[in-house]
Amino acid sequence: MKLFIYEHCPFCLRTRMIAGLKNLPIQYEIIMEGDEETAVNLVGKKVVPILQKDDGSYLTESLDIVKYLDQFSEPYFTRGKLNQNIEEWIKTHSETIFKLIVPRFVDGQFKEIETPEARLAFKTRETKAFGDLDQLKKDSTIYISEMNSALADLEHLMLGLSINITDFILFPWLRSLTIVKGLEFKPNTLIYMQRIAKQSKVNLLFDQAQ
Repeated sequence: MKLFIYEHCPFCLRTRMIAGLKNLPIQYEIIMEGDEETAVNLVGKKVVPILQKDDGSYLTESLDIVKYLDQFSEPYFTRGKLNQNIEEWIKTHSETIFKLIVPRFVDGQFKEIETPEARLAFKTRETKAFGDLDQLKKDSTIYISEMNSALADLEHLMLGLSINITDFILFPWLRSLTIVKGLEFKPNTLIYMQRIAKQSKVNLLFDQAQ
């Protein structure tokens, strides 16, 4: 099987998590920013992630891919129910999360933007979606303060050791936030992040924090 992804994308990370947890022999293909043809040729629209199955057919939508891959060996995604408090926390703070991570992703070190053309395409796309990215960075002090308060609240909601659907919703956003310098991840949250990263064989982004 093959997964077409962006390295920075939190939705793509869901598929990388399940593949890593199950040690699935999946080939990763990075789609460059600005490359619309690859995805369109595969599935008729510009989208990531895309899973190419062994039979040659394709599957899109991150959670659908997770559900499909979850059938191989021990189930993770189908365990338990989505934690409503975690879901509400994400909904409440998603705007602040995006304001912090998007301008940093654009300046980050990811294979999909390793060329000047790809990085420019990414910045152009995200500017259309979120406005002046430089201004968002200038306003970071405000958003970091808001996020640190949110992370303090999250500490009381942290999850157990059994990985289930909630982890595929929460962890990708926390991993994304590790690219933001100045955020204060509380002890239980940090232990959780490090544990999930190790088990699912994905990297955190502290080394790129800005």
